[in-house]
Amino acid sequence: MLQDRYETDKFFEYISAQTIQMDPVLAQIDELLEDEELYQMIRKDFAKRYPKTEVTGRKSTPVEVILRMLTIKQLYGLSYEQTEYQVRDSLVLRQFSRVYFKDVPDDTTLIRWANLIEAETLAAFNQRVTKMATELKVTRGRKLRTDGTVVETNIHAPTDSHLLEDCVRVIGRTLQRAKKVISEQTEFSDEVFRNRIRSARKTARQIRRLIARQKEAGKQAYRKLVKITQQSVSQAKQVLEALEENNQQPVQRLKDTLETFIPRVEQVIEQTTRRVFQDEKVPADEKLVSIFEPHTAIIRRGKAGKPVEYGRKVWLDEVDGGIVTRWDVLAGNANDKLQWVPSLDAHQQLFGKPPTQASADRGVFSADNETEAKNRGIKQVVLPKPGKKSEKRRQHEKQPWFRRARKWHNGVEGRISVLKRCYHLDRCLNHGQDGFHRWVGWGVIAHNLNKVGSTLVARSG
Repeated sequence: MLQDRYETDKFFEYISAQTIQMDPVLAQIDELLEDEELYQMIRKDFAKRYPKTEVTGRKSTPVEVILRMLTIKQLYGLSYEQTEYQVRDSLVLRQFSRVYFKDVPDDTTLIRWANLIEAETLAAFNQRVTKMATELKVTRGRKLRTDGTVVETNIHAPTDSHLLEDCVRVIGRTLQRAKKVISEQTEFSDEVFRNRIRSARKTARQIRRLIARQKEAGKQAYRKLVKITQQSVSQAKQVLEALEENNQQPVQRLKDTLETFIPRVEQVIEQTTRRVFQDEKVPADEKLVSIFEPHTAIIRRGKAGKPVEYGRKVWLDEVDGGIVTRWDVLAGNANDKLQWVPSLDAHQQLFGKPPTQASADRGVFSADNETEAKNRGIKQVVLPKPGKKSEKRRQHEKQPWFRRARKWHNGVEGRISVLKRCYHLDRCLNHGQDGFHRWVGWGVIAHNLNKVGSTLVARSG
C-alpha cells in the first residue's frame, strides 16, 4: 500500500535541533520540496506501480522519502548505493529525507521507484520549480537564451568488430541460461547451446590487428566473425522456438531477451556486410551503434578534438536568473534551426508572455526565425547571421544592445558546462531511452533547485 510519509519524529527533531545544522542552501531546497503540487506529481506516478498499489499490500517506503532521496542523489552526484550509505550515515540527510530513525531504503528500492517516474512528470515538475522561482523573484522570464549540447550514452566506441563481439556475448550467455531451463525437456545437442564468445573475441582482436595494415586479411577475419555471429543467431532462434510454449516467469525473461536482441544482432550483421564487404557508406540514421542502447545517435558537430559524438542531442532553454526552463531530447542529429519556434512556444506557455530578449547561436539563424520572433513581439531578437554579411547586416549586429545581448548569451555555454560537470549531463549512466530522459530531467531539476536555493541564501545575506 502506498504510504505518503512517516509521522514526524519529535525525539529525532529534538536531537537534531541540539546537534546538527543544515547547510543553508540545502535548507532552502528542503522548503521548496514541501510544495504539495511537486509531491502529488511524483505520487501519481508511484500509484501506477500495480493496479491496487494505493489500497492493498504492505506499506511501501513513503513517497516523500523516495522523492527527497532521489533529490539528494542528483544534488551530490551519488550512485544509488552511495545515496543509501550517505543518508544512513548522516543526521542532516536523515532530516532532509524525512526518514528520521526509520530504516533507510536500500539502493534496489530506490531504483525500482525511480524507474516509475515518467519523462512528462519530470518536465511538469521542472515547470513548477520554475514558477516557484518566478514567485520568489529569482527569475522574471524577461530574457531567453537557447542552445543545444550532446549527452553521451554509456557505450564504447562502436566499431563493427566490437558490435559483433557484443552480439555473440549476449546471445551466448542467454543460451547458457536457457540450457539450465530446457536442456532436459528437449532433444537439443550441446552444439545448440554452444557459447561462441571465445572464438568471437579472438577473431575480433585479430581484425583490430590486421585491418589497418592488411586490409584483405582483415576482411577475411571479418567474414569469419560474421559467420560466428550468424551461427549464434541460428542457435538463438532454435532455442526461442523451444521456449515459446513455456510461460514461467524465468523463461519469459529469457524469451524477452532473445526477442529483443535477435533483430538487433541481425541489423549489426547487415550493416557490417554493407560497410565492410560491399564498401557501402551506411547512412548514420540506418546504423545501430550499440545493441544495449539502440536509441544512441551519431552526432557530428565539427567540434575540435571530438568531431563525432555518440549519444543524444539535448536542447536547453535558459532564462535570466540561471533557471533552465525546458529541455528536449531530440531525435538523431536534428537541425538547430527547427528548435527556435518550440523554445519560443514553451516560454510563452510557461510565462504567459514572450521574452523581451531572445537569443541563440549562428546555427539557429534564418530569416524566418528572425521574423517569427519579431512577430511575437520580442523587442530584441539576437540571431547572428553566419557567413558573408551585407553592410546593413553588419551595422545591425554592431548595435550596442545586440553586442550586450551576445555577451549575455555566451553564458549559456557556462550553464551547459555546469550541468555537465556538476550534474553529470556529460554521460548518461541510465539504461534505455526512458532512463536517458530521466537522467537529463533529474540533472536539470537538481540544478534549478540548487540555483533557487543559493540565490535565496545570497539574497538573505
